[in-house]
Amino acid sequence: MKFGIGQPVRRLEDTRLLTGKGSYVDDLNLPSQLHAFVLRSQVAYGRITRIDISSVREAPGVMLAWTHAEIAGRLAPLANEFPLSPTPAPVVLPHLAEGMVRFVGQPIAFVVAESRAAAEDAAELAEIELDELPVVVDPDEALAPGAPQLHAEAPGNLAYTWSCGDAEATAEAFARARHIVSTPVLNQRIVVNSLEPRAINVRHDAETGRWEAWLGSQGAHGMRAKVARALGVAADRVRVHVGDVGGAFGMKLMDHPEYGLCALAAADLGRPVKWIGSRSESFLSDAQGRDMRGTVEGAFDADGRCLAMRMRTVSGLGAYYSSYGAGVHTAFSAALLGGMYDVGAIHAEVRGAFLNTPPTDAYRGAGRPETIYATERLMEAAARQLGIDRVELRRRNLLTPDRVPHRSAGGFVFDSLDTHTVLSRATEAADYDTFEARAAEARMRGRCRGIGVAYYFERTGGQPSENARMELDASGVLRIWVGTQSSGQGHETSWAQIAHERLGLPLDAIRVMPGDSDALPSGGGTGGSRSLIMASQALIAGSDDLVDKAREMAADRLEASAADLEFLPGEGGVFRVAGTDLSVSLAELAAGSDGIAAAGQVKVESSSTFPNGAHVCEVEIDTETGALEILRYTIVDDFGRLVNPALVAGQVHGGIVQGIGQVIGEEARWDPETGQPLNGSFMDYCLPRAADVPMFDLAFEEVPARTNPLGVKGCGESGSVGGIPASALAVLDALWRAGYREPLETPYTPLKLWQALQTAARRTAA
Repeated sequence: MKFGIGQPVRRLEDTRLLTGKGSYVDDLNLPSQLHAFVLRSQVAYGRITRIDISSVREAPGVMLAWTHAEIAGRLAPLANEFPLSPTPAPVVLPHLAEGMVRFVGQPIAFVVAESRAAAEDAAELAEIELDELPVVVDPDEALAPGAPQLHAEAPGNLAYTWSCGDAEATAEAFARARHIVSTPVLNQRIVVNSLEPRAINVRHDAETGRWEAWLGSQGAHGMRAKVARALGVAADRVRVHVGDVGGAFGMKLMDHPEYGLCALAAADLGRPVKWIGSRSESFLSDAQGRDMRGTVEGAFDADGRCLAMRMRTVSGLGAYYSSYGAGVHTAFSAALLGGMYDVGAIHAEVRGAFLNTPPTDAYRGAGRPETIYATERLMEAAARQLGIDRVELRRRNLLTPDRVPHRSAGGFVFDSLDTHTVLSRATEAADYDTFEARAAEARMRGRCRGIGVAYYFERTGGQPSENARMELDASGVLRIWVGTQSSGQGHETSWAQIAHERLGLPLDAIRVMPGDSDALPSGGGTGGSRSLIMASQALIAGSDDLVDKAREMAADRLEASAADLEFLPGEGGVFRVAGTDLSVSLAELAAGSDGIAAAGQVKVESSSTFPNGAHVCEVEIDTETGALEILRYTIVDDFGRLVNPALVAGQVHGGIVQGIGQVIGEEARWDPETGQPLNGSFMDYCLPRAADVPMFDLAFEEVPARTNPLGVKGCGESGSVGGIPASALAVLDALWRAGYREPLETPYTPLKLWQALQTAARRTAA
């Protein structure tokens, strides 16, 4: 079908978005609209000794001003939402600081006024006195003896110690190994920086007792649950709408204090309350990403085959838990250690540390980039130590199609893969075999060139359930509601393609509706690259339900038995009496009735898919300045069956750029003495730009998954999972060739690279 599954259909939503017709939270102004502002802590750790906001309440236009005293007992504090075992330390975040502040940016007071400017001006009148306390902003230092203690509930700043794998089998493998390889690993703290800041607009209906909120979120139902929990009410008393969302990357799944505060204020004032975060607030208060450091080790036999891996890491959680932050480096990802290599045993131990920084949570990949980076750093170190070509070492250890289904040491059952084909295609496209000649030519020009090869895999899924609803109206327009919300992925296009394939309706007659928690009984939201895997099954079920209902109508119209009717989506969605030319279309049936409504639901115990692929990155460093140039970037990905190759390519490109950004410049930093952020704006925080990346050479190897009807595998986060190790290993290879042998961690800024090259030059001269 021209616009069906597998076709690179151009995004249907782009015309609306590019012509300014998108609908974001800040575009909505309700009758009697009020605006909120949050007064935030300017110190990283301190005891509040005095707070007086009486002048704030008297300022022009102010309708309400709160400190913790005014909301005590009225809003449930924000807590860890991930059921980790053993249970993490019971630390909670109050919506407004209760006696103490623990990071720069923590909310202290909340002001609602007739305008944002009035609320912000009034907040400056607050009188706050604090006794500042010593801070700790490094996770290792936070767990060291004598560190400042943040919470009585978490002695030693330890949130949890968690492990997975088989410690005994891993130790046995290390005991019999011919080679033991070890390397440090670091994934530094990252600020998410979505294009559209966090936002909420919410009103309360006193007659029904219900709240109605518009949120920039990744899931209407998930955010409904969070707002309801904060208010202490049943979920059905909250309705959440999710329209267009300008980027999310995991962060907009998470709870933040502003949502509950605005909902409570709307009820107290009887008027809608809007809060729109500023870019400065995004740096100070949004849940941040990554922040994992530690050591990974591997046990190898004489032929370079990996017998076992073990990893010991510390996660910087920030001053409090974010919603799922405790799960990111533990249950979400640690078991991925070893990748798609045939590793006999693994063991990982993760400790979570509280420190005087904003909380961390899932960020594009939710721990999987961190663990795969550790795996690939180890494989690269092993190749050097054992004297085996990096590609050959990976080829010796990668699983092959004849081994599936295969249960990994981390407990994943790989159902479909062809790793050797993927790796060969990528290295051939990247001209890997002729790289040494290019490196030699670069040396003649006074530059050092490096190449990085990484083989990643991702775990994507989305259980336990997803819902879809469909309504084909009398005009022939099909409206679809699904429990996953787009934040730039192109759901309006891909969902329409699936419906077009199943029903035969014209693509321009299919409308994917904005997120609405009242439209469906439940929805899983968008996260963990689950959307296509789960939504496709719900859409297939909904389409089948619609066809079943229409079949009875068609039988009446054609005066035939329903069993004798063929449904032909490829001919425009028509029912035909088998063996005759008698037919009627879905659109005609809907036109002659009040429309046709249908619903689809999928419930699965496991829907995991394992996208995987090979990334090859080639870089060059200017030895005089440390300037880094990424010359080539080649990818071959296995995402199973592709619904829309153009959308998939866009997802891969975006993920790679975020991964490269982390490697070459992004890093959230704080003064170790005061806890003040050192790069809290785009003046100092280095986001990647278009000129920092080359054109990507991307190809696909489609090995269908066996865990869902379409054979698809999630793709949204894979670019960052492979992009971080490939680009980092390329830089390290260039430094190695220049004679640098010391550990060096990201971000690889020009200054850091220049210093490393100077060290290498001095060693060579000596």
